[in-house]
Amino acid sequence: MQNGGMFGDPSRIDLALDSRAVTFENTTGERGAGGTLADGRKGAPSRRVRAGERVVLAALDGPGTIRHFWCTIPPAAPEVMRAAVLEMFYDGASEPSVSVPLLDFFGATCGRPRPYASAMTAVQEGRGFNAYFPMPFRDSVRVEFVNGAARSMLLYYQLDVTLGPVADDIGSLHVSFRRENPTTMRRDFTIADGFIGPGRYLGAALGVRTIDAGTWYGEGEVKIYRDGDDALPTICGTGLEDYVGTAWGMGEHAAPYGGVPLDARAEPVAGGMAALPDFVGFYRWHVPDPVVFSHTVRVTIQQIGMHLFLSGQEAERDAYVATNPLAGNGWFEPAPPGLCGVGLFERVDDYSAAAFVYCRDVQSVARVSVAEATADLARRPYEPVDPIEGTLG
Repeated sequence: MQNGGMFGDPSRIDLALDSRAVTFENTTGERGAGGTLADGRKGAPSRRVRAGERVVLAALDGPGTIRHFWCTIPPAAPEVMRAAVLEMFYDGASEPSVSVPLLDFFGATCGRPRPYASAMTAVQEGRGFNAYFPMPFRDSVRVEFVNGAARSMLLYYQLDVTLGPVADDIGSLHVSFRRENPTTMRRDFTIADGFIGPGRYLGAALGVRTIDAGTWYGEGEVKIYRDGDDALPTICGTGLEDYVGTAWGMGEHAAPYGGVPLDARAEPVAGGMAALPDFVGFYRWHVPDPVVFSHTVRVTIQQIGMHLFLSGQEAERDAYVATNPLAGNGWFEPAPPGLCGVGLFERVDDYSAAAFVYCRDVQSVARVSVAEATADLARRPYEPVDPIEGTLG
């Protein structure tokens, strides 16, 4: 099963594969060249990357496949963590096919890594970043790390690679990054667009900084437009938490193909009603439910929420309706006892998305703007500082 499945058959012994590893101690991944420094006694497991510096992690000739990518940088403030950028270039291209904040590549959004594990990615103990989706390359691949922060970073990494044939029906992994801060009322946020098929939409890791008021932010539907879909999509979901795989709200959890590693919020507000989270991060992988396209794909999500108003809050209700139009079927009728209104409303929030798409033909993605990616992420007073920040940061 050479590249034929997402993981292959672990019992198969395929001698067409040449197993390699690339680290700072063997940046070329050459056979018999690992651990050459300090007599093989841990001579260069890491490197401190200067502010603004770009470092080539790997430059490999193909064909082959990156099977596992592990790395770590010490804990830091969210805007520092998100300033680390990963870029990948296939077949000698001058523009990247992957350009994404490093942590978002591993499903850790908003510069706030949390411990979780999924079928494709894992952030072990909130510090060890792992990606297991295959990254095939035909002629060559170059992997680069960019420190976009105003201070240096300590970086450890390992790329586990097999050199060997890549079948004709295998695509190269492309990862794009988008952020709208804020979104526009009644205009769906675009998760993925501009990829040319044939290809396969693998999924996305999204981050949300809630801006608007309301009781709940996640009523928006995910829509997937394929191969000529115009006004209406072929695939339309039923709500944000439903797309992730949960229901009736969305708290911190992890599952193989969908989950919510990040739910950062203060204590519940007075009266027992939970406050909206300040930051939310979630992922969804289309592995057993593939989304394949021949020519084009576009994935969007609506910004729609729910708000309820207690009896006696008629003035607050009227003020909210004046700024947030009703969505869907509007008010729930009749209003439950003790309430003067419950309804669906259009919202404005801060959304970001790392979109993962396999394409047969190599193509470029827009490069990350570090300034846009890191804005408005400052640590909140209730968020603890990791003790490692003061020792390794």
